Amino acid sequence: MTVMGAGIFGLACAWECVRRGARVQVIERDRIGAGSSGGFVGALAPHVPENWNAKKAFQLDSLLMAGRFWAEIGEVSGTDPGYARSGRLQPVGDQGALALARQRAQWAEELWADKANWQVVPETDFSDWRPLSGTGMLVHDSLTARIHPRKAALALAAAIRANGGCIEEHRSEPPAGIFEKRRNAGVILWATGVQGLADLSADLGRSVGSGVKGQAALLVHDARSLPQIFADGLHIVPHGDGTVAVGSTSEREFGCGSDTDNRLEDLISRARRLCPALADAPVKERWAGIRPRSKTRSPMLGEWPDRPGHFVANGGFKIGYGMAPKVAVVIADLVLEGRDAIPDGFRVQDNL
Repeated sequence: MTVMGAGIFGLACAWECVRRGARVQVIERDRIGAGSSGGFVGALAPHVPENWNAKKAFQLDSLLMAGRFWAEIGEVSGTDPGYARSGRLQPVGDQGALALARQRAQWAEELWADKANWQVVPETDFSDWRPLSGTGMLVHDSLTARIHPRKAALALAAAIRANGGCIEEHRSEPPAGIFEKRRNAGVILWATGVQGLADLSADLGRSVGSGVKGQAALLVHDARSLPQIFADGLHIVPHGDGTVAVGSTSEREFGCGSDTDNRLEDLISRARRLCPALADAPVKERWAGIRPRSKTRSPMLGEWPDRPGHFVANGGFKIGYGMAPKVAVVIADLVLEGRDAIPDGFRVQDNL
């Protein structure tokens, strides 16, 4: 089996296949985690517990699998991927939002059962690490987790190699050339992110998705034991190494995908206003990258139409790390055992 792409979907699927005994090689044109999988925000945050559907149920399963998944990766690789189920705080702006937050707490009891909770609590429960709230109340959920994307990608790669898988980086041959040479070479999984969306679109004659640029920053502030903050569309994620990631922008129109600009500076300023504990935290690093977004915004999984033996795992826009544990299981079930458990709305055809 050949996996094209060493981002989070490619690596997670390769790992699941290796651990089931398959011979796997991963081919990466650049380096491990070179695309959007190599950032540093790493917010594994659930959808709100309402208007339940297949995508939300799939994500819930994956988030609940994550602790065991990343613990095994850490053990096999000998490398810490930076996972912790740290929870999340969200401000409640007004009385209407407060009523909705309390209603969602009831829905979470039904939908999340005893696996996690969603509570409305006074902001005074969290000393100086809290977002500013118009009502003095916060939503605190215990399902949200964090991962350090760069460290996690490297840990996955190390685990694959430790179990006998092969990873080739800096392969200069273009994907089309690889496809022609490997037409009869067995199963090929295409997990090539933004380039993969372009290749699929060209092959199928219509767009199945596109890239969206994101910018993020890494601040020096030790809040490793504290929950994440999500406020005004912004993730503030404390990592275990004494840094806090803040992000990200979502830009449909952009020039250079790897350049940072004033939109990131504005984002940093917003983060400092939303969480005063970060007011003087120095910026350690700035990052920008392009994330693969399918037309449906759901992961795009399954067979590549009219290419027997070729499969796709793509479209992990903003939720790739959170979805990866279950995506890996579903893809391994399909390509190794012929069992198709892909949810409705997640197939390549659903984006046509």
